[in-house]
Amino acid sequence: MQAGAVLLADPEPSSRSYLERHLRADGFDVLDAPWGSRALDLAERAAPDIVILAEPDLCRKLRAGEPGRRWDRNVPVIMLTDPGADPVARVRALEQGADDVCERDVYPELLARMRALLRRSRLGQADVLEAGDVVVDLRARQVLVRGVPVPLAGREFELAVCLARDPHRVFTKAELLRDVWGVRTSLRTRTVDSHASRLRRKLCRLDTDRFVVNVWGVGYRLLD
Repeated sequence: MQAGAVLLADPEPSSRSYLERHLRADGFDVLDAPWGSRALDLAERAAPDIVILAEPDLCRKLRAGEPGRRWDRNVPVIMLTDPGADPVARVRALEQGADDVCERDVYPELLARMRALLRRSRLGQADVLEAGDVVVDLRARQVLVRGVPVPLAGREFELAVCLARDPHRVFTKAELLRDVWGVRTSLRTRTVDSHASRLRRKLCRLDTDRFVVNVWGVGYRLLD
């Protein structure tokens, strides 16, 4: 039984060959993409369970979509970095829409991160969070406002999940950065604010809606 379909988009031949060999040995069906256009074609035709890529521009295109083309823009994405990449590179990769970041030469860690993301995307049907007019279906990776589905990018969905688990609690930015992005850093970053702003715009269907409330100087909560 296959562990899942992995879209591997890495322009570095030796790195791609190394990862492909190990992924296949661990039971994954590997979709090999040495360049960006090939990766987007495979994302559309093969519907992979998870994407591993090395180029921020490709991550942006995958999340934003393209006119006339359709693929799962919420597919879990892991961004590969060079060995010893500094924390700024990691944060920037997350800001481009990656769900996680891993050095390309540390395969055991990459495998563990892949399996964690796949587990989250395969949760049971009973995993539904209800917060007023907002419903978060973890199994379908879908958020509904008054029964209407709201398309969200990967990290926007994870942020909605975190806030919906305790919708009246104020989560600090440090907590959200840790729990949603897996980042523990004292670096100043607008990652949480930018994602919260986009999530708010998408959830607020009416002028009277008050979702993803900014508590100045502290953080965010889902419901006012």
